[in-house]
Amino acid sequence: MSFRQWFGQEHVAGYVFSLPFIFGFLMFMLIPMIMSLYFSFCKYDIQNPATFIGLKNYINIFHDKAFWKALRVTCYYALIGTPLKVIFALIVALILSRNTLVTPIYRASYYLPSIIGGSVAVAILWRRLFEPTGTINAILGIFFPGIKNFNWFGESTAIWVLIILTVWQFGSSMLIFLSALKQINRELYEAAMVDGANKWKQFWRVTLPLLTPTIFFNLVQQTINSFLAFTQSKLITDGQPKDSTLFYTLYVYRKAFPSMGKSQMGYASALAWIMLVIISLVTALLFWSRSKWVYED
Repeated sequence: MSFRQWFGQEHVAGYVFSLPFIFGFLMFMLIPMIMSLYFSFCKYDIQNPATFIGLKNYINIFHDKAFWKALRVTCYYALIGTPLKVIFALIVALILSRNTLVTPIYRASYYLPSIIGGSVAVAILWRRLFEPTGTINAILGIFFPGIKNFNWFGESTAIWVLIILTVWQFGSSMLIFLSALKQINRELYEAAMVDGANKWKQFWRVTLPLLTPTIFFNLVQQTINSFLAFTQSKLITDGQPKDSTLFYTLYVYRKAFPSMGKSQMGYASALAWIMLVIISLVTALLFWSRSKWVYED
């Protein structure tokens, strides 16, 4: 068999075209994960060789007050921001499900924040908007003079600035909802109208049950994204004030790359693996609840 004949075989061509992905997965995903798992059992500061210390990092984590603080902040952010984001995406998708001449423009406009929302530029812009002398206070000051210089980055409100930002990035979930709405058989609505169902009842009896698989998908996806959020906390608040916006990923970053002192890469690796376990447990809980509220066709 010649090289051309061998290379022309379907399974060989498949492997060849898959090589870039396989190489990227091994070099940038699998191998770093294996290395971080090893480092999580070591005392390692990047500059010196790793020293195996067993489970000491994991034991120390559960006695670390900052760990529990970061975990509480992240859970609060995920539990509040994720449902709001999914609900808002569903509402906008329902509004934009009608086909008009300007609907594509609106869909593109609402999707744009999801593309640029995690960027450094948007994070800096968001901080400028919510500063005491920023645009938000300037607008609110017209109607409510008493809050003209309100501090949005206070201990009780800073987390809500980040939650509003994540809800604003609802475009990807909205497009998924729009696709699901297009798949609903129109005859079901016609049958509901014959039975005397108004628009509200059609939504609760037809649309919502058929959208529950899509709601579940968006809920899982956005929950994982919320637990992995980093840019917002780092650039907008840097975890302040008083660690009220200290996301878990930011805490891991601080341990791995501190602004002062030695790196604790081994400790940071252990933190990262604990986060993997937490995300896995939350995802498993969501899948366990699936049969209780998701409509199965």
